[in-house]
Amino acid sequence: MSSFVGFMNNILYQPYIVPLFLIAVGIYFTIRTKGVQIRMFGEMCRVVTEKPSDDKSISSFGALMVSTASRVGTGNIIGVCTAIILGGPGAIFWMWITAIFGGANAFIESTLAQIYKKKADDGTFYGGPSYYMQNALGARWLGIIFSVLIIFTYAVGYNMLAAFNLQSTFATFSFYHEKTTPMIIGIILAVLFAVIILGGAKKLTNVTGVLVPVMGVAYVLISIVVLVMNAKNLGTMFGMIFGSAFDFQAIFGGFTGSCIMWGLKRGLYSNEAGMGSAPNAAAKADVAHPVKQGLVQTLSVFIDTLLICSATAFMCLSTTGISPANFVLEDGGADAAGYVQSCLHTTLGGFGPIFIAVSMSLFAFTTLIGNYSYCEGCFAFILKRDMNKTELIIFRVIAIVLVFLGAISSAGLVWDTADMFQGLMVVCNIPTIAILGGTAIKALNDYTAQKKAGKAPHFHAADIGLTDDNVDCWK
Repeated sequence: MSSFVGFMNNILYQPYIVPLFLIAVGIYFTIRTKGVQIRMFGEMCRVVTEKPSDDKSISSFGALMVSTASRVGTGNIIGVCTAIILGGPGAIFWMWITAIFGGANAFIESTLAQIYKKKADDGTFYGGPSYYMQNALGARWLGIIFSVLIIFTYAVGYNMLAAFNLQSTFATFSFYHEKTTPMIIGIILAVLFAVIILGGAKKLTNVTGVLVPVMGVAYVLISIVVLVMNAKNLGTMFGMIFGSAFDFQAIFGGFTGSCIMWGLKRGLYSNEAGMGSAPNAAAKADVAHPVKQGLVQTLSVFIDTLLICSATAFMCLSTTGISPANFVLEDGGADAAGYVQSCLHTTLGGFGPIFIAVSMSLFAFTTLIGNYSYCEGCFAFILKRDMNKTELIIFRVIAIVLVFLGAISSAGLVWDTADMFQGLMVVCNIPTIAILGGTAIKALNDYTAQKKAGKAPHFHAADIGLTDDNVDCWK
């Protein structure tokens, strides 16, 4: 299994496949949309407060919190530190690049998800890439493949990884025992996870709507404190980031282990822009115009990478006397939790490791919730119906067990498996949005035209040439 996963990752992460898809298409959509992710930033912040038409529907903010719960998680701490340890400080620069150009991809995929979403009998909405692959591209087979990939990526790879990363942050404490502590943490996490997923989609958004803003704000505030305490080192820190990012001899001498590759891998793992995961949450929002949710999901990418990931990187790299190279493990992996906790211990004393453990607990928990929320809808697409009660219970039990298994597993294969599945999602989704992106751009032009005319934008499919055969919700 390990050999197969390694073989697939060598193919997917060569310069001409996953990285090319992400960056090239991101640049293409940045040009086509005239830099929508930059020029409409103010509008992103405004539309996130729009209320749904009724209490049953999920608000734009609620959908943002579900997608941000999946994005803002263990990748923002462990993923960032792994990239620094194995790829060098320059990996952070390339994470920023994936976020900036990935913001355009996130806008297109989430706008498409809104355009081609469906309405359930109870008045709520659902959809995602599988639906625009089926209804707009006419390729249900591709939608089924993509749904399977989401289930494996999130219920298996990402959720097991979140559980492992959480328990790894407790290894620095004296009470930690390598056999019993992961098992205890796994049981506690699985029980809490079970309580939430048995409550339904509305409960998911209620929980994430509270936890995500609180933990994000707290994390950024502590990072600011650390930066102020290490202010004299900021020039050196930025010098390391940009110097390493453009060390082309080192980059092209071993591309698969370079700062570019680690920045792209961990940037994608963290912000998910272009993977096609967040559109599943975006489709659930009740908004007046699809572009509004496209803008909101772009904001989520920026929150994740430019804010939270940068906070982690700055806290670590502004600390002197702690070399990332000292945290490379014998098997070639990275002791990411040990690295970030050592850095914060240097600055904040004993509070630092405790703060990281608490942050990881909240980040991992919301990640589990956000990840799971994508999976049930994928089963519904594959089966052409909602899962019955028995099927739902079986899947939820499997998802709960996987969380427990992740906490007691080894990280190496789980990381590589997550990389493989997220790369396969990119290979399915990015070419699809490249083909269908013109529809999202027409919607953007319709939105901006209404804004210029002084109107509150409302969307009608016929205004951009879509027929009733293509869409269900915008007639």
